[in-house]
Amino acid sequence: MYTGLDCGGYIFCNSTIDTLPHFLYYVETVAKGELLGEFEHLVLLAILRLSGSAYGMSVRREIADRTGRDVSIGAVYATLDRLSAKGLVTSELSDPTPERGGRAKRSFRLTGAGINALNRTRQDLSNMLEGLEFPAAGVAR
Repeated sequence: MYTGLDCGGYIFCNSTIDTLPHFLYYVETVAKGELLGEFEHLVLLAILRLSGSAYGMSVRREIADRTGRDVSIGAVYATLDRLSAKGLVTSELSDPTPERGGRAKRSFRLTGAGINALNRTRQDLSNMLEGLEFPAAGVAR
């Protein structure tokens, strides 16, 4: 029933509890780029480990050496582009070299936001792991 503004501006003033004015809910929004995906996390860690020599192929090799995962260079570059768009990494081109057929090399480094994202993810993982007892391998829980 519509009763106008005498009901505080609500259309369903005299209806049941499940109408619009009786629903309260809490919504929390997470800003874009705040949470890291698993592969994004690995790429950022590889860049951190490689320091000044973080190039696409060296990042790929670092991930493969440390995790045993054979990742494609395309996946690495797509992730680096995404991390750059989120402001977590920056890159710069070297001068072209004859060894690379006159092509430049792009090196990557973490930004302050990238370091913060790594620290936040590390803390989140630590909090989630705290006090857990892991079952033996192959045992369902």
